[in-house]
Amino acid sequence: MLFLIVAVIVTALIHLYLWRRLVRDTGPGRWRRPAGFALLGLAILVPATVIAEPLPVPYEEWIAWPGYLWLGFMFYLLVALLVLELPVLVTWLLLRRRRAPSPVPAAVAAGAPAADGDGPAPDPGRRLLLRRGAAITAGLVAAGAVGAGIPRAYMAPKIRHVPVPLRRLDRRADGLRIAVIADLHVGPLYGRRHVDRVVDMVNHTDPDLVAVVGDMVSSQVEHVRDSAVPLRGLRSRYGSYFVTGNHEYYTGHEEWIEAADELGLRVLRNERVEIVHGGGAIDLAGVNDREGSRFDDPPDYDAALGDRDTSRPVVLLAHQPVQVHRAAAHGVDLQLSGHTHGGQVFPFHLLVRLDQPVVSGLAEVDGTLVYVTNGAGFWGPPMRVGADPDITLVELRSR
Repeated sequence: MLFLIVAVIVTALIHLYLWRRLVRDTGPGRWRRPAGFALLGLAILVPATVIAEPLPVPYEEWIAWPGYLWLGFMFYLLVALLVLELPVLVTWLLLRRRRAPSPVPAAVAAGAPAADGDGPAPDPGRRLLLRRGAAITAGLVAAGAVGAGIPRAYMAPKIRHVPVPLRRLDRRADGLRIAVIADLHVGPLYGRRHVDRVVDMVNHTDPDLVAVVGDMVSSQVEHVRDSAVPLRGLRSRYGSYFVTGNHEYYTGHEEWIEAADELGLRVLRNERVEIVHGGGAIDLAGVNDREGSRFDDPPDYDAALGDRDTSRPVVLLAHQPVQVHRAAAHGVDLQLSGHTHGGQVFPFHLLVRLDQPVVSGLAEVDGTLVYVTNGAGFWGPPMRVGADPDITLVELRSR
């Protein structure tokens, strides 16, 4: 409820700013009133879209498409207008300076009325032109970003091959390959045919095991179960494993944990399993998403990582990269994560960095390696700008 209240307040402030810059400051006219009401309706649409997620897919989709498209368009309008604020201000000041008045005539100084043209000469026409130019530019930027971002969101995910050296990996287990999938967000905007494509792509990589590291869905089980069915077709030598993401908790984690089992995904719920490859062994562990703490289902690192054979490496599945800090304290060699979407829409990755230590790719945090995939799907606006979807084939290598 607190999150919803904050979101509504922020949304209202953003739309008020857009109204000022796009409607009020661009001049009078009969269109001002209808434009204001249109922005009010769009402002209401944003929280309505999020609230509508529990609805059955046909109804949710009718709201989700316009709502999330506007959210993406709104984001780039806001960014573009904010970036243009300084250039517009500087240009206006320079124009005013160039139009500065000549020295005050002696007669005026003595008290005579000023003639036309004496004194400061503001030029509302030029100011209006500047604001209209900024509004048109922001609109073109937003339209271009959304137009380019939608097809990239629905494009086939890239297959990334990432070799990861592990100091404690038995040489006999060298070459163990893990297909990492995250953030499918199966729902009204990302349905069965997209899941089918992801499964086919993963199977073509011929992985030794598959790791689905959270946010498999963004809708409740009864609404998108059929769309997730293709996940049953995942093939690998040692099975497919799953850990919860934050969206599983928002849409009924207990139901999705049961559904994951039906889909052939072994849920690692604060636990670990032994994987033997070529005579060498690793521990594959999984912890719940940190959002589980709000639903009486928190991550338990001691349960997943305690009392194990420390002579062999442990690979941890954890949805959020920030969980690596706790993982490092338990001697994890490699953490596989998603959640960030690589930022999804530039420059949102700058905000992601405020919460997560890694946005995309392989990095080392507190002595533990962490790999973060961009994810195969998307959430919110059906668009990706600067962060294409991917599936990663992590290959473990002995040092």
